[in-house]
Amino acid sequence: MNTSIDYSEKIPNNVDLVSDRRLQRALESWQPRFASWWSEMGPASFQDKEIYLRTAIDVGQQGWAHFSHVKLPDYRWGIFLSEPETDRRIGFGELKGQPVWQEVPGEFRTELRRLIVVQGDTEPASVEQQRYLSQTAPSLYDLRNLFQINVEEGRHLWAMVYLLHAYFGRDGRDEADALLERNSGDPDHPRILGAFNEKTSDWLSYLLFTYFTDRDGKYQLGALKESAFDPLSRTCEFMLKEEAHHMFVGASGIGRVIQRTCDVMNEHNTDDVRKYGVIDLETLQKYVNFHFSVSLDLFGSETSTNAANYYSAGLKGRFAEDSYQDDHVLIEEEDFIIEAKDGLWSKTPKPAITVVNQQLRRSYIDDCAKGVRRWNRILDQNGVDFQLKLPHEAFHRQVGLYQEEFVTPEGTITSQDEWNDVASNFLPTDSDRDFVLSLMQPVYEQGQMASWISPPTTGIHTQGIDYDYVRL
Repeated sequence: MNTSIDYSEKIPNNVDLVSDRRLQRALESWQPRFASWWSEMGPASFQDKEIYLRTAIDVGQQGWAHFSHVKLPDYRWGIFLSEPETDRRIGFGELKGQPVWQEVPGEFRTELRRLIVVQGDTEPASVEQQRYLSQTAPSLYDLRNLFQINVEEGRHLWAMVYLLHAYFGRDGRDEADALLERNSGDPDHPRILGAFNEKTSDWLSYLLFTYFTDRDGKYQLGALKESAFDPLSRTCEFMLKEEAHHMFVGASGIGRVIQRTCDVMNEHNTDDVRKYGVIDLETLQKYVNFHFSVSLDLFGSETSTNAANYYSAGLKGRFAEDSYQDDHVLIEEEDFIIEAKDGLWSKTPKPAITVVNQQLRRSYIDDCAKGVRRWNRILDQNGVDFQLKLPHEAFHRQVGLYQEEFVTPEGTITSQDEWNDVASNFLPTDSDRDFVLSLMQPVYEQGQMASWISPPTTGIHTQGIDYDYVRL
């Protein structure tokens, strides 16, 4: 396979789209609908400015992206699948060891379409949630990163739309149209998953979204990369390459927030730093609690028949499936869940096949904790006696086993009345959100930063921090 991408076509691609005229015409008819959606629901400003963006030019391991200034509406969204694996075999489920599928098996058509639609729905949703953030960017560097994520989420939408058009006929075309008809937070036509209907009205929320919620995307894409449906697997494998930058923006961005807060705390010898225009650590912890708990819901219920069926059929595996030390069939394997019983936590054995969602969530929690440890090292290095923590996985849950429970970040089970009395200590209040919003003043001078965030240690693609990432 030639790994390079053909940019001479109206829709850039490496799937030989020109050889299937019917599919090409269908996607070219969808293209103006996408452009209209981008104009109406994409970034609210700077559409006429040149942004320093990366564009995928190859799906190989080396030199896969090109960097240049481009206006957002002129960005070349396209369809890219990673290289096929010779003699790839199904790695899990009841069909383990059989050749992967290049077409959709009739018996799994509905389930595969649903998985693709749900993943596809998250991509434009995050763009919609971030629509107005460009108006309050803390620097041109950060503004550029926002737009990079936005255009790549748009391309990930294209990836799912291609699969729907290419493999699911009229039903797929209808679902592709519906991906542009739902909108984040719309009371009549909301996005499918709750986290993608939450407001992202400030940059602190955005940075935590890219750290926690985009990391959920990493694990969902990683699970779909294991799929026996090879075009879906190869699509997700390349999406993961782009997703890494999204999580970097969150991890490094929160680290810069912490560094700036530490600098002000040490300069003025006080924990009371709000009056100096930075975010206090207690408020940051509340935001961590909120975004982590909302993102945990995206994995679904702790026990799930649907997830078990997807796994058994080979449709969706676990992140890094090969790393699990079991038989990858899970019929005879046992696992557990933690339940609340009479105000105490109880470990309950379950067939492993029924807790695949929970296994995925555990891997995600471990991954999130690594970043929190890096943030805490910044606090340690600056002599600040404070440690950020991930809340208990049952805290503030709206989906799954714990949605009826009232649990503190430390894991204490309380009553609803007790919870209501102390919830403002754990979650952002209206006052907290108003304060954070008050800091969101745009900074558009090259190399300058807002008061509440430190400069990055390096720029993008060997450029300096004071580079003209957005040409104003």
